[in-house]
Amino acid sequence: MRILISNDDGYFAPGLACLAEHLSKVAEVVVVAPERDRSGASNSLTLDRPLKLRRAANGFYYVNGTPTDCVHLAVTGMLEQQPDMVVSGINAGANMGDDTIYSGTVAAATEGFLLGIPSLAVSLVGRELKYYETAARITTELVQRFAAQEFRQPWLLNVNVPDVPYEQLQGREVTHLGKRHKAEPVIKALTPSGETVYWVGPAGKAQDAGAGTDFHALLGQRVSVTPLQIDLTQFNQLDAVQHWLGQL
Repeated sequence: MRILISNDDGYFAPGLACLAEHLSKVAEVVVVAPERDRSGASNSLTLDRPLKLRRAANGFYYVNGTPTDCVHLAVTGMLEQQPDMVVSGINAGANMGDDTIYSGTVAAATEGFLLGIPSLAVSLVGRELKYYETAARITTELVQRFAAQEFRQPWLLNVNVPDVPYEQLQGREVTHLGKRHKAEPVIKALTPSGETVYWVGPAGKAQDAGAGTDFHALLGQRVSVTPLQIDLTQFNQLDAVQHWLGQL
């Protein structure tokens, strides 16, 4: 089995190294990751300049672009054979609810999915972020289960793992995305030269965190596995918009 690994925290991130170490025991892995932290890059592609592919001393490849660039470059130009799976992570922090729209970790997996490859996005959820090994073991289990079964169509799964020892996990749960309150306001600051700058504020607290959501699973120290889709069409508004257009 061939696995392409990427992330959005950069090729030097501890979660990436831990993931590659574990998956290399069950599959042939290639790592192609951004040269620096690209958290929040979402699904952006670099179209205004060429991309450079380099190899680090540890054997990981890195690209001067986004997580989406990394997967796109690897699948469409670098690798001689298409990977059987794309795994993105292990992200340093949650990617739940509305976070998935902005997440570079989820975006790397999404690019694999759009290219017809089953893909996983994996994140470690907690404050101290001590137990990457737990997330790596969960990911390895999912990969092995995928290898043992055949699916008619690729899946895009968003996986969030509690930051606890593996033995303290309270199970695995298939969930849907919860929802956050709107983000906190931007934070205004002054540079040493007196220029006004703004920092994006923290994400809002969970608004929809009821049973069945990814937030609820993590509160119970359960692994959350959410199948994602790409079609953003609001189907229940098609008739209303058609009627509105008919009035013009």
